[in-house]
Amino acid sequence: MAISTPTPNHWIYLAPDPKSFYRQLFVQGRRIAARTLYGKYMNAEAPMTPEEIAADYDLPLEAVKEAIAYCQSDPPEIRQDYEAEEALMEATGMNDPNYKYHGKPKPLSPEERARIWDL
Repeated sequence: MAISTPTPNHWIYLAPDPKSFYRQLFVQGRRIAARTLYGKYMNAEAPMTPEEIAADYDLPLEAVKEAIAYCQSDPPEIRQDYEAEEALMEATGMNDPNYKYHGKPKPLSPEERARIWDL
């Protein structure tokens, strides 16, 4: 079920987080990614209603509905963040099947990290 809210670029409760590498939007002033709230809503095993999510995170119901609508609009920045995370995991060796045995990611230079996040 699609949730109706303001059109993109006119979000009331969502904005970029200047302290985050992520490009996706967050609940303003809370550092909670909209995708996190959407994940609670779309959870296959135990989906939560927007009202339950709002109560759990102490957010206005409208902020949760806006986060859901934002994610349902399939913004490219969420996909870009996912691709950057995958590239970072690959570059640091976290995708290696034996990673759980040595547990230390390969160090990356600041330039390499910047290149990955600028994908």
